[in-house]
Amino acid sequence: MTAFETSLDVPPPNEFGHRFDAYRHWAASLELGFATRDGVTRMTRSRHLGPLRVQRPFHPEGRPGACHVYLLHPPGGLVSGDALSITARVGAKAHALLTTPAANRLYKADSHGVAWQQHTRLDVADKGVLEWLPQETLAFDGSRGEQATEIALEGGARCLGWEVMALGRPASRLPYRSGRIEQRFRLTRDGRPLWLERQPLDPGHPRFLGRWGQGGASVQGTLWAVGLEDEGEAVEVLRETLGASPRWAVTVRHGVLLLRYLGQERNEAWDLCRRAWEILRPRLIGRPAHTPRIWLT
Repeated sequence: MTAFETSLDVPPPNEFGHRFDAYRHWAASLELGFATRDGVTRMTRSRHLGPLRVQRPFHPEGRPGACHVYLLHPPGGLVSGDALSITARVGAKAHALLTTPAANRLYKADSHGVAWQQHTRLDVADKGVLEWLPQETLAFDGSRGEQATEIALEGGARCLGWEVMALGRPASRLPYRSGRIEQRFRLTRDGRPLWLERQPLDPGHPRFLGRWGQGGASVQGTLWAVGLEDEGEAVEVLRETLGASPRWAVTVRHGVLLLRYLGQERNEAWDLCRRAWEILRPRLIGRPAHTPRIWLT
């Protein structure tokens, strides 16, 4: 027990050094860095703490293409007390594509209601490119936690990414009826905010069912792209190609193209984001979409 814990009169852990109260805390972190060497993007930094790491980098698009990296979290989800921290730095003229091998799961909080935390910080230097394409997140009924994503762009950096969240397990007739998940998103260029957002997902709040808010939807998805040369043309192509639907919309604000999905089908949200990525990637970086092979296993 630390001096800080003693000063707060915190009860000690059990005889095995474990604790099962509100002071439980299991941390895991991952720090990645990417830089160009001889015209090829290399993973130059990989430090981890706890069960969070990466497979070796891949270059399936050839030497000038993106460096593909799969983020691995062997437990497969977050439980009460977990605290995950992911940071990545993409250097000037480097290009990294980060994804995950499977869906992330947010499990029901324990009897003490202890929350989990997940924080992601992504920095992209001038003329660097980052694609942040994690597979979907599945939140179980009763899950409690905070999910924060920060993206800091410098100069002419470009970025394309998405987040897909599915609440509850409808197939098992276990909807998301309790718990609270707070999502925060912050995207800046040279320190200037381009997109700031805070969203609480709380079944007990009127906005969760209100038509002015969540509207009772169990699945939501957000895709963003920053650095497009012709944002208006990209929006028109998305609308024409993806087809009209009351479940999704696309707009541009302060140089950020945002596509939103709000509905009940996880596969529909994932497919929408994937197809939008295939449309936008050539317009963003001049190269066709190259599906990470981990998505096909």
